[in-house]
Amino acid sequence: MDEETLDNLGDLQRAVLESVWEMGEATVQQVRDRIAEARRGELAYTTVLSVMQKLEKAGWLGHRAEGRVYVYAPTKSRDEADSSTARALLRRVFGGDPLRLFQHLIADEDLSDGDLAAIRKMLERKRADKKR
Repeated sequence: MDEETLDNLGDLQRAVLESVWEMGEATVQQVRDRIAEARRGELAYTTVLSVMQKLEKAGWLGHRAEGRVYVYAPTKSRDEADSSTARALLRRVFGGDPLRLFQHLIADEDLSDGDLAAIRKMLERKRADKKR
């Protein structure tokens, strides 16, 4: 699988993948029901099936047969997907330079004292890990 990122997915694909992550594993009908409820509207079974098949072909989902239905499960965790998406963004937008990214986040975002404290703790943990 080439570097698949969440940026490469459409809105419905992301909604389907998020649903499967939240449920751990799911049938097409379960995903359809969940998305239809969230969007307050009907969604064709075949549409969700098609999206799930495309996500499987792209390496995001896998399936197993359970009776007459397929049960789909993610092939990588939400955290793994977030990491690959962040790495791709870092390369694409900031030339792979994490300091440029942090400079923009700190300068442009309205970070609370809690946010800054959490960032400080992350940096301290990273520093401690590097010393080991």
